Amino acid sequence: MATKLLSKLKASARPENLKDNPLLRNRERLLKRLNQQLDLAKLHIEGKPLQREVSKRIKDEETGEMVSKTTTKVVRPWFYTRNNCLYFEVKHNNQPLEIAKGMHAFEVGPPENLIPTIETVIEAVVAGELDNFLEPAK
Repeated sequence: MATKLLSKLKASARPENLKDNPLLRNRERLLKRLNQQLDLAKLHIEGKPLQREVSKRIKDEETGEMVSKTTTKVVRPWFYTRNNCLYFEVKHNNQPLEIAKGMHAFEVGPPENLIPTIETVIEAVVAGELDNFLEPAK
């Protein structure tokens, strides 16, 4: 009787722990930062300041209790403009990745191409195309 009920569920293998695999951990970290850059690109196109809201826990001086306070944090964009053209760098450990020999940036062109460019890079990271850059040094 129990097998009839359990057969309705999809069984799968246990997912690998990120702590055990440094490559997966680095990939997740890069994806998190690329999503931040995607949010910054949307702010850049809208003409808003490049910052994000962060929740901090601080001790209230009057009551002595820990309270959550929302502040803004300025985030450095990985995109920049040179010669009226927008460029996007992918960074790992605060260093731009050398995508091809001597080339560290993607040429985006006009600002409206920035979001699709970042989305393409995110898809490439998910597909594992940048794994050779993310492997830890031995």
